[in-house]
This record gives sequence, C-alpha cells and structure tokens, in this order.
Amino acid sequence: MGERLTTGEICTREVTIAFRRTTINGAARLMRENHVGCLVVVDEVGGLRTVVGMLTDRDIVTAVVAADLVPATLCVEDVMSIDLIVAREDDSLIDLVRSMRRKGVRRIPVVGAQNELIGIATLDDVLDILSEELSLLVTAIGSEGKRERQLRSSVSRLAA
Repeated sequence: MGERLTTGEICTREVTIAFRRTTINGAARLMRENHVGCLVVVDEVGGLRTVVGMLTDRDIVTAVVAADLVPATLCVEDVMSIDLIVAREDDSLIDLVRSMRRKGVRRIPVVGAQNELIGIATLDDVLDILSEELSLLVTAIGSEGKRERQLRSSVSRLAA
C-alpha cells in the first residue's frame, strides 16, 4: 500500500454481477447465495465486463415488492439504477468518499483504464481503512506517553 491510498487498493475484487436480462428472482437468489446487498450489472463486450447499472436489495423491495409487481416477469434492466457513478482504480480514497457523499451511495463500482469492472468499493471498506488508521494513531499517542514516562523516570533517578 502506497502513501496515497487508491480506490483500487481498497476495493473488493470479487464482485457479484448480473446481466441486464437476469430475472429479478435470479438476481435475488444471487444476492442470497453470495450474501451481498447489491449486484453490479454488466455488459460483456470484447471479453471485458463494462458497468451498465446497479441493482440493490432495496431496489427490489421498493420497485417490485412494494409496487405489487410479479418478480418472475421482470428482468434486472427493468429495475436497476442506471444513474450511477463509477470510481477509477487510481482515484484517491478522498475522491471515493467525496463521490459517495455527493451521490448519497454506499457502494461504487471500480473500473480500469478501459472502463472494465475491477471491483466494488463500499462504505464498509472505507470504514475498515479508517478504523485501522485511527488505531495506529491511538497506538502512536500511547507510545508517546509511555516514552515520556520512561524519560521522566530516568531523569528522576539521576536527580536522586
């Protein structure tokens, strides 16, 4: 990990995907089987998977279940969010957080130089990194206090 933490370094590389024509029932099964709350919807073009949308468990609940629609008659493309943002693999952690805040989302697909799907960055990923950094800061503060106590103890012995 470099000094400038990038989105590519923190994202989850194993992404559960769906295609536009995946049924809503099939998408819900994928979410259950993979213990995820969203699917990145992709088109496969020239061997690359490009991001075309996102489908969340909330999308299914609000657009299908709450609207009394029949899930078996719908495909992912009928319900997915297409107004999405992606993060570039080399975007900074700060850029990622700003994008999440600006868009009001917890998950952002991460793409490479050819707009191919690389991974997904989540608010949980960001919180893991920040908690690790905060833990290091707390340890540094504790070490400083210990060092100062040892120094004062040595000075006190010399004065005696």
